[in-house]
Amino acid sequence: MKSEKAFLIFEQSINDYHKTDDVDFPINNPYPKEAIEHLFYHKNWVDTVQWHFEDIVRDPNIQPEAALVLKRRIDASNQVRTDMVEYIDSYFLQLYKDVAVKPNAKINTESPAWAFDRLSILALKIYHMNEEVNRTDADASHIQKCQEKLNVLLEQKKDLFTAIDELITDIQNGDKYMKVYKQMKMYNDDELNPVLRAASK
Repeated sequence: MKSEKAFLIFEQSINDYHKTDDVDFPINNPYPKEAIEHLFYHKNWVDTVQWHFEDIVRDPNIQPEAALVLKRRIDASNQVRTDMVEYIDSYFLQLYKDVAVKPNAKINTESPAWAFDRLSILALKIYHMNEEVNRTDADASHIQKCQEKLNVLLEQKKDLFTAIDELITDIQNGDKYMKVYKQMKMYNDDELNPVLRAASK
């Protein structure tokens, strides 16, 4: 999976979401479940919905009860996001399980899936910054500042494309190896979060 192809899938998901711009609208994943494209589309859809959760929860007029419900949804979304990344890493682990790792092979600071996670979030930043650039109700100063930020984001995209593709190539060639650590999030676990543990007694 080349980074540019993954980015196109992320853009497809973002554009599909914004046809309704509704956090409760059900996902309609166009890719077969066994395909890596399915995971990438689903992953970005989760990111996109959470992006808008984060916008909604910052409404200064939101009622406390509604904010608490939304915070619970954000927590659940975070867990799904982490699970999706681990599913994607499982795909890469299986894909490259027979690669002969060279004796001097090095480990990367992040796994392929977490690098793609960064690309998914970057796709969202680019989409929404581009929206700001094209606003007709904003002054010229705002448009200029947003255009400068968009230019930086586009440069980041180019650099991240290069970094991800080089990482995948290095893993394919045995120059780097994957070592995946589960995130082991503690805040949603009744046994590991002391507040939840106390509440369950």
